[in-house]
Amino acid sequence: MHRFVVRTLCLAVLLLFSFSAPALAQRPPGDFGVGGVIGDPSGISLKFYQRSDFSYDFLVAWDLNDFLFLNAHGLFERPLQNAPFRFFYGPGGYIGILDRGRDNDVVLGISGNFGLSYFIEQFDIFVQVTPRFNVVPSTDGDLGAGIGVRFYP
Repeated sequence: MHRFVVRTLCLAVLLLFSFSAPALAQRPPGDFGVGGVIGDPSGISLKFYQRSDFSYDFLVAWDLNDFLFLNAHGLFERPLQNAPFRFFYGPGGYIGILDRGRDNDVVLGISGNFGLSYFIEQFDIFVQVTPRFNVVPSTDGDLGAGIGVRFYP
C-alpha cells in the first residue's frame, strides 16, 4: 500500500510538471514555507531562506517503524539550465527516538539532502533523497526519500 501511494504521487507530480504554468525561479531572502512530505519518512516540512540560493530545511517526521525524529539541513540551490527546476543539496543532521516497546533508543546521526524543486507561485513541489548515517547508539546507514509540497504565505 505504501509503495502504491508513493508511485501515485510521483505520477501526479510528473503530470503537474508537464501541464503547469511558468515557474518562479527563486524565493527571496527571509521567505519561509510550510508543508508536508510523504515517503520514508513522512512528516511536516519547514523551509527558511537565508539567501535566494541558500535555505534551512527542517523536517519533523515519522516512519512506519515507530521512529520519530527531527532532521535539519542547510541547503544550497542551483537552477538547472534550460529547465524550470532547481537542484538542492546540503549537509545536515538528525536526532530521533526509536520506539522498541519498553525500551526507547535515542538516535543521533548525520545526513545529506538532495533533490529537485519546482515553484508555482506560492507553492514549492519537491522530490528528495536523504542518505543518513547513524552515529549513536551504533553506526548504521539508511536512505530516505519523499515527495512534498510547501506553501509560502
